[in-house]
Amino acid sequence: MVKDMELYLGELRARREITRGTAKDIDGQHAKKRLTARERIELLFDAGTFTEIDTLVTPRTDVYIGGKSSRYGDGVVTGFGLINGRRAAAAAQDAAVMGGSLGEMHANKIVKVMRMALEYGCPFIALNDSGGARIQEGVDSLGGYAKIFDANCEASGVIPQISVIMGPCAGGAVYSPGLTDFIFMTENSYMFITGPDVVKAVMYEDLTQEELGGGLIHAQQSGVCHFLARDDADCLARVRALLSYLPSNNQEDPPYMAPRDDPERRCSELEQLVPTDPHQPYDVRQVITSIVDDGKFFPVHELWAQNMVVGFARMNGYVVGIVANQPMVLAGCIDIKASIKATHFIRICDAYNIPIITLQDVPGFLPGKDQEYGGIIRNGARLIYAYSEATVPKLMIILRKSYGGAYCVMSSKGLRGDLLYAWPNAEIAVMGAEGAVNILFRNEVKNAPDPQAKRAELVNDYETRFNNPYVAAARALIDDVIEPRDTRRVLIRSLDFTFSKRERHVARKHGISPM
Repeated sequence: MVKDMELYLGELRARREITRGTAKDIDGQHAKKRLTARERIELLFDAGTFTEIDTLVTPRTDVYIGGKSSRYGDGVVTGFGLINGRRAAAAAQDAAVMGGSLGEMHANKIVKVMRMALEYGCPFIALNDSGGARIQEGVDSLGGYAKIFDANCEASGVIPQISVIMGPCAGGAVYSPGLTDFIFMTENSYMFITGPDVVKAVMYEDLTQEELGGGLIHAQQSGVCHFLARDDADCLARVRALLSYLPSNNQEDPPYMAPRDDPERRCSELEQLVPTDPHQPYDVRQVITSIVDDGKFFPVHELWAQNMVVGFARMNGYVVGIVANQPMVLAGCIDIKASIKATHFIRICDAYNIPIITLQDVPGFLPGKDQEYGGIIRNGARLIYAYSEATVPKLMIILRKSYGGAYCVMSSKGLRGDLLYAWPNAEIAVMGAEGAVNILFRNEVKNAPDPQAKRAELVNDYETRFNNPYVAAARALIDDVIEPRDTRRVLIRSLDFTFSKRERHVARKHGISPM
């Protein structure tokens, strides 16, 4: 008997409907102020462009919910489409279907779309919202995680990988986001490897945000989270914004946007924003917004290691990465967290062909036993390695202080910085004049008839002879001393000249970065 086409269509539609979960589970997801996987996909991709694949994949172990088989789709939506008019691939775990738990076929779907993204050269976005490994499938689910980790490693530095945590992400599942380039979290999501009661946390979510490892904890304290959002809609809008600064893959340049801002615009306000008194703080973010196109700056790791500011902007329409010391926090000193933050960002920029602009105002590395015991030597070395290894154009402006080892590690000529400039008030030396006088002329000051006057005289003499940008300029350790108001146009001209940079390291399998 030949079936009518309507019967075939009805069967197909019934199977597809199962992939969406039950009304009860969907309502439960909404009650937690979270969207379903398909609702998230609709917000992430340009309207009407997403094509789902592997919709009818079934798990190894059948599970029944609400009297219906939950086989089809296996709790994850995978496919491809357009974001900001550019190709992208995604996998969205669906907590409304079997709690978004990961089984063998669920994992295979994710790995398949990841490898498609790698082969076709487009970003991959993982939307995580899962109860963890599917208990019914045992070791097969654990093997699935390992396959995902391996795909993450293979794609690293080749295509942008973004993880979005929009619910629970616990146990071994956290390592896939940890291997990606950026992690977004919503305020009511959480991540942890182990906790006071993992099963209780995942199933009932009645622990505190601190116990759960919530988004705010990871954004402020651990540094695991790069971007914290209020809710699903806010989070996905930020993902789209981030992608507007990233190329599709490591063989392409970041997306150019025709500028409205004048490349020759002078920034006279900089001469008031940055105090000449080296002891007086200011907000370096105001310097950044003054010089970049239209004052638009997209910060990364905004709530963590705030003594270092990193993020994306545009200069004359071209994407750049900004690395800047923040005098408002710890006087801009570099500590362990700041080293890690800047290192990660520099490697991202280098992998994806994004020029790096460094704004330096740093009195040195943060002193103290906690820093020494915590490994500031090792982590400071990571920052050196990142700057040295980066082959993209590297520009630097010394805004004020540039002391000691901190001068060396932040895009100096010795680390193959391309074009380096200083403002006329810059202090480039082993240490500040006052500290140097205290060490070098201690007895002379002590034995002087007027120690205070003698000390002031020696400080002034040291600043004149050593602690200024002209000594560095005379040694060609910086390329020029510029007026602050010319910072934007000097950087844009320097970028135009260095865009064609081609630098190669000596042949090797890979370097051994300090870990």
